[in-house]
Amino acid sequence: MAEAMAKKMFGTKVFIDSVGIHDDLEDVNPFTISVMEEVGIDVSGHKPKNFETLNDSSFDLVITLSPEAHHRALDLTRFFSTEVEYWPTMDPTSVKGNRENIMSAFRSVRDYLEQKIKTRLGE
Repeated sequence: MAEAMAKKMFGTKVFIDSVGIHDDLEDVNPFTISVMEEVGIDVSGHKPKNFETLNDSSFDLVITLSPEAHHRALDLTRFFSTEVEYWPTMDPTSVKGNRENIMSAFRSVRDYLEQKIKTRLGE
């Protein structure tokens, strides 16, 4: 979500990439696709990546959303002058219940990330 929103906000002015910590991700979560469509962003063709598939290490800023990702990013950037920030973010896939409860959790994460991006990087 964060990558797609940042790319929509900044286009090619800023190089943006995102990776996750899980190796088993093959497709974008359908709830992610739905809540991003609500704000006019199509992520249906996105292919999730992990740290092992990251081709670049020359980032000025790395933003992490989970404690595991934060520790991994700190480890990978320890020899670089890269700023690493942690934005504690709820994992919406952990929410159970009916469709509306789950959609609400994904919307909350989407809206939180949008606000954090705008606050940190400008509009």
